[in-house]
Amino acid sequence: MRRVGAVLGAMVLMLTGAVGPAQAHHRHGGPLGPFTNLVVIYQENHSFDNLYAGWGRVGAQWVDGRGAPGYARRSAQVRQDGTPYRCLYQNDPSLASPPLPATCGTDAASNGFSYASHFANRPFPINDYITPESLTCPGGTPGGCTRDLVHRFYQEQYQLDGGRMDRYSTGSDATGLTQGYYDTRQLPIYQYLHAAGAPHYVVADRFFQAAFGGSFLNHQYLVAAQAPPWRGAPAAAHSVVDAEGFPNPNPPAADTGVRPYPLHGSNPALNDGPLTQACPGRAGFACGDYAVNTVQPSNPPSAGGATTLPLVNNVDPAAPDYRRTIGDELSERNVAWAWYAGGWNDAAAGHPGPLFQYHHQPFNYFARYAPGYVDPRTGEHPRDHLQDETAFFSAARSGGLPAVSFVKPYGAENEHPGYASTDNGERHLVDLINAVMAGPQAARTLIVVTYDEFGGQWDHVVPPGQGRHATPGPSDEYGPGTRIPALLISRSLRASGVDHTPYDTTSILRTIEQQYGLATLDTRFGRDARVNDMGPALRVGGVGHR
Repeated sequence: MRRVGAVLGAMVLMLTGAVGPAQAHHRHGGPLGPFTNLVVIYQENHSFDNLYAGWGRVGAQWVDGRGAPGYARRSAQVRQDGTPYRCLYQNDPSLASPPLPATCGTDAASNGFSYASHFANRPFPINDYITPESLTCPGGTPGGCTRDLVHRFYQEQYQLDGGRMDRYSTGSDATGLTQGYYDTRQLPIYQYLHAAGAPHYVVADRFFQAAFGGSFLNHQYLVAAQAPPWRGAPAAAHSVVDAEGFPNPNPPAADTGVRPYPLHGSNPALNDGPLTQACPGRAGFACGDYAVNTVQPSNPPSAGGATTLPLVNNVDPAAPDYRRTIGDELSERNVAWAWYAGGWNDAAAGHPGPLFQYHHQPFNYFARYAPGYVDPRTGEHPRDHLQDETAFFSAARSGGLPAVSFVKPYGAENEHPGYASTDNGERHLVDLINAVMAGPQAARTLIVVTYDEFGGQWDHVVPPGQGRHATPGPSDEYGPGTRIPALLISRSLRASGVDHTPYDTTSILRTIEQQYGLATLDTRFGRDARVNDMGPALRVGGVGHR
């Protein structure tokens, strides 16, 4: 019944113009070149080096991973006092010593915490210890899940350490797991793209998450290019950071005596809140009334609670804190689009799946997408653009994809460490790609696969704005952060290759804005007006303009 409802919903939306092919507004001179359809698949929580460091050579180019300049030099992690560890502490049960023998010996953190370890202070292959067959996922199911790693706004800036990239372990609750990586060539997406008959692809190996921190904020940057305001938030919701930007008070646990961040000291004056620090705050770090760590949407479906963000105003331009989304801009130009989310229909009906993630639904934070809202000018129900992932599969197979599609898999299939498996999630990713490849719009559709953020995992390439070795590109107080995986895939690419052009998540917005003549969205720093669109990556693949 759920699939039948999704198909009927897609048919209704095609009749109303909310989704479906849109040719009239396509500009052949734009960055998408000959492509009339863009599909953005938004996975979860992995750095580039964590997944793609072993990609190797594509055509005449090498992907910037293991063996590249800076990889080994920036991989060694340092203590809070700046001295390097000899061994990596591990608190994932599959990596701890015991059960693994402490072949590296014993070591200690700056705070006096000592430990035994199997792992020297360098990147290590996760696959040697946790395989897709390992029963480490929730409920003891197979998939090879690891524990989750902290991925929050100020913690990531501490971990980047001004471009030294050497405090990921000290600034993490998962400690040495930050240095783990997967065997790239065992990943389902790699094997798919290297099988007979596969489409060509481009690896973008200078693609960074738009904002520091986690999923909530980076989803907001994907659709609106900036952090949402929260005026009138309780004072306790503001973060308080130390001189190095670390926000967690980190007291020892009463039962174990171990701190949540085992390798970092304790400071009860700090606060790891959902908002930026109150202004003026510590110099060099964002401040004000802006939500940067996970808060819940006011619109249903939502987990609610004390950290529920008031509706972001995208209805009344004369009111304070007016914000626009890329969906608003596309609708204004009558360009068909949709946000497809795994489990959306069930969640919207009031019975969400156990791994449905409310904060992964960025449009649901905005007033125009509230249930029952009707655009007074057009009579449109903007919430109709928010669809179930089953409708994406139906549209891809029938030729009903809109001009712009965003696809957000359900929690169990999104690769998020802790509750999802990389192997299981990538198999679902291949299913999504195959749905497009088997459909009638394959030749004119470009698929962009990327991740919302780094998931707390190390990468060696220095983001824009981080120290003297930084990658060129725009930056501000909110990011960009750690490098993340990015692929462009299409049947119409003439060759596979590697693009070294600097991008961040807002480059997706820039591409859409340039393609359809839309206004930029970032009203504070103009990030989406300054980043590169993704036209250069298409030229690497042998198509495109300019």
